[in-house]
Amino acid sequence: MEDRKKVVLTGMQPTGLLHLGNFLGAANNWQKMLDRYACYFFIPNQHAITVPQVPANLRDATLNCVAQYIACGLDPERCTIFVQSHIIGHTELAWILSCLTPLGLLYRMHQFKDKSAKNENIYSGLLYYPILMAADILLYNADLVPTGEDQRQHVELVRDLAEKFNTTYSETFTIPAPLIEKTGARIMSLKSPEHKMSKSDPDSNATIYITDDSKMIQKKIAAAVTDSESSISADPTRPGITNLLNIYCSATGIALAEGKEKFRTYATYAPFKKEVAEVLIGLLEPVQEKYRTIKDDKKYLQSVIQRGAETVQPIANKTIAKVYRKVGFLDR
Repeated sequence: MEDRKKVVLTGMQPTGLLHLGNFLGAANNWQKMLDRYACYFFIPNQHAITVPQVPANLRDATLNCVAQYIACGLDPERCTIFVQSHIIGHTELAWILSCLTPLGLLYRMHQFKDKSAKNENIYSGLLYYPILMAADILLYNADLVPTGEDQRQHVELVRDLAEKFNTTYSETFTIPAPLIEKTGARIMSLKSPEHKMSKSDPDSNATIYITDDSKMIQKKIAAAVTDSESSISADPTRPGITNLLNIYCSATGIALAEGKEKFRTYATYAPFKKEVAEVLIGLLEPVQEKYRTIKDDKKYLQSVIQRGAETVQPIANKTIAKVYRKVGFLDR
């Protein structure tokens, strides 16, 4: 067997500033993988247009997402960062995979059901989103896909499609596995802790962004929803305080049980919230400093994604050529 690092592939849509959930649940974990795996981090701008976008804003947001990736610790000298639409192969493979995907399976995907229930203007791109996601992963034969628990169903679909293609046409794709971090995998809203922290939350105090200054972080944490009790504990019936404890543990890298023990003697929430805010301020300060340094350097950011495209396009070409032969297409 070839001695190689396992391939990790993942990305986040360029839909604005990353928030604390993106950072603790994803980017902060990603940067810890750089030496252990061959890491491909991409900006899925083709996924972004499943909802209406202002073209100029999307272009700016895509480049800004590159800056945020790097600021969060994704060193382009130690990993590959690229833009989805720059690579020929994602949509081509998605079409072939769609011809193996039962329509009813797509209708049962949780994300489609949830979003279609809230919005009357649903386009077919949202329905086919999981197939493009499968193509993103299989195009590079990724071994591991860092993802949240809420995305596990999509990764299971990727695995099913890879196995179906392999069974139908012969061994072609690596069967990827989800890589789900136990700590920080699901950071909840500060105002509605039953729901995930989100960029689209109408309450600006519900979400902490990686660019929030110290005063803003202190204000948002101080105003975070808790309950009428005073003990610090993780309990499904107490989502607010559980969320804050999870944030603290994720930010410090300690286990939840250790966090509960640390704050066991606290009699009120105020000093606990103060410690949570201080930890976040310290954690985000170097991220913010790096972001300020590079966010307007378009020449540098363009060079990063150009180098990324040059790295992965040959991989995509090889996969597509193999897939085309398997399904019976003539060589180009």
